[in-house]
Amino acid sequence: MTHHALLALAVILTLAACDEKPSPILEPEDAAPDAAGNSAPTTYTESRNAAVARSLPLSDPQDLEDARRGLIASDPALRVTNADGEVIWDMTSYRFIEGAAPGSVNPSLWRQEGLQNIHGLFEVTKGVYQLRGFDLSNMTLIEGETGWIVVDPLTAEETARAAIAFARKHLGARAVSAVIFTHSHVDHFGGVLGVVSAEEAKVRNLPVIAPERFMEEATSENIVAGIAMGRRSTYMYGSRLPRGERGHVGSGLGKEPAYGAFGILQPTATITKTPTEMTIDGVKLVFQNAPGSEAPAELAFYLPERKAFCGADVLAHSMHNLYTLRGTQVRDALKWSGYIDEMLTLFGDAEVYFGGHQWPIWGNARIVDFLAKQRDLYRYIHDQTLRLALHGYTPKEIAGQMELPESLLSSFFNRGYYGTLEHNAKAVYQRYFGWYDGNPANLDPLPPAEAGERYVALAGGAASLLDRARAAYERGEYRWVAELVNHLVFADPDNQDARELLARAYDQLGYQAESAPWRDVYLTGAFELRHGGPDEGINLASAMDMIKHAPIERFLDAMAVRLNGPKAEGKEMTVNLVFTDLDTSYVLDLSNSVLHHDRRDPDPDANATLHITHALFLRMLVGQAGLRETLFSDDLTVEGSRLDLLGFFRLFDRLDGTFDIVTP
Repeated sequence: MTHHALLALAVILTLAACDEKPSPILEPEDAAPDAAGNSAPTTYTESRNAAVARSLPLSDPQDLEDARRGLIASDPALRVTNADGEVIWDMTSYRFIEGAAPGSVNPSLWRQEGLQNIHGLFEVTKGVYQLRGFDLSNMTLIEGETGWIVVDPLTAEETARAAIAFARKHLGARAVSAVIFTHSHVDHFGGVLGVVSAEEAKVRNLPVIAPERFMEEATSENIVAGIAMGRRSTYMYGSRLPRGERGHVGSGLGKEPAYGAFGILQPTATITKTPTEMTIDGVKLVFQNAPGSEAPAELAFYLPERKAFCGADVLAHSMHNLYTLRGTQVRDALKWSGYIDEMLTLFGDAEVYFGGHQWPIWGNARIVDFLAKQRDLYRYIHDQTLRLALHGYTPKEIAGQMELPESLLSSFFNRGYYGTLEHNAKAVYQRYFGWYDGNPANLDPLPPAEAGERYVALAGGAASLLDRARAAYERGEYRWVAELVNHLVFADPDNQDARELLARAYDQLGYQAESAPWRDVYLTGAFELRHGGPDEGINLASAMDMIKHAPIERFLDAMAVRLNGPKAEGKEMTVNLVFTDLDTSYVLDLSNSVLHHDRRDPDPDANATLHITHALFLRMLVGQAGLRETLFSDDLTVEGSRLDLLGFFRLFDRLDGTFDIVTP
């Protein structure tokens, strides 16, 4: 689902700023591929990365001091398993990140991921604690009069349970007195059932605070498009990559998502306006509603008695994404910048900042500087993208020439460890102008495989194209190699020489990337060129405790986008869907190869009426119950024609989320 868990473009921002032009040389003769087949960094890549190291104050101790400050306890053997004994979280796999950066990792990213290796239980300020490094996100504990106010209980039930147990071991056994969900991304709520059960929350009438529209956004975000997002997220988060110097080193925002069991709790109160003051378990909080910033539903809050401010994911020690590579709707940079400006007005006297990821910041002057520069970061990207677009520049041209001013770029927290200037500028363009850049040649281009065949022919055949690409590789022109050889791979995906050369180019682009998602995208592309795609897609059943709260309409929308239009051509059918445990019915109408759904009483002239429980319907949709076995079982009732009903369901594509990306 995401999700989040949970996610391939060009050489990153800082490399474009390097003046040094080292001599391009291939890999040393004694540099063998690693166990996964990843090629060694070329001397060109090593020189480029060395130039980055010389251009940045990587030894500045401030972030290191902040990341270590307040450490109460750490677990050097931190590993979390699920009910089947499978490891879903393993901080020990990142022990290799120490010392100077190897030639295969951008040294700026290496520094960032070294900081994110610092994990454990931390005291942020009096009565506020954080658990960092138990998941992609942080869990924050605020000491109330009777128990813990839990803020953002991680991605998975298993990691959240381990984190709260670790806190109780060192801080004492306290109950959960309230839960705050800062926003609608799964890494900030999916583990809630690991800190408190749904039954306990109901019996105790536990306060659960969330931003407006949280439940709808949290449960619906990826249902319609989730299969594709899930597949793409394996690229963005490098989930198939080995952990190591030539593989995954982290996500830039944290280490990686935990792929365990996801759940959710229904909010008991929602934040709809700014400011909203509330006292929870004796603790005064002031909330800011920030919808449409980093998430469709998001809030930040302030603890005035402690002068401690939680910026949720609106702020981070990295440039964030205006568009995520796993695929999302574009975010509003102007609105995002405006919310940060509002934070300065509302909470500008804060002495402590903490967020949903990474480490806190202490001291009012430093916090104000942080907020002001992140505010101006998103406003600059927005304004300068539009300025260049108004001059007629296209997205690729804008991304290729835009640079941040030194006053913004010099702060490590504005660098592109997660989002990047290049793809964020394209996102701003997309938000205003869409996918079309105005050039008629790009209005109806040839599909990749057909274009590939013609480019290969134009180059004089596969052998000639490869010769030219190898020469470009020797010159260190990896972006051009990728563009050129990609045509050959799509024209002839069985050409092993082409696949390997393209994979080697992706290796080098990944090694040079300051952005962790770009690194993972490139290296996953190389991995799949060498080893093929995955055998299994995302397991939606692991999110059953979450998706059961999604509106039924979203699942019917998901059915509609899976309808195979050509197979449905000429067919007209009506099916009643009656949920026996919800006292709710829907009428599904198929005509013109389009499926419509309407919540109303059953149609007496329908081809069939399916009486089914909500739980069984969801089990069918996530693949836990087979279609034929379910329709002909005693677990539901069918009125009308079972054959018509079976024929109706056969019109829908079965999707497993294993489609190819780097090959046709």
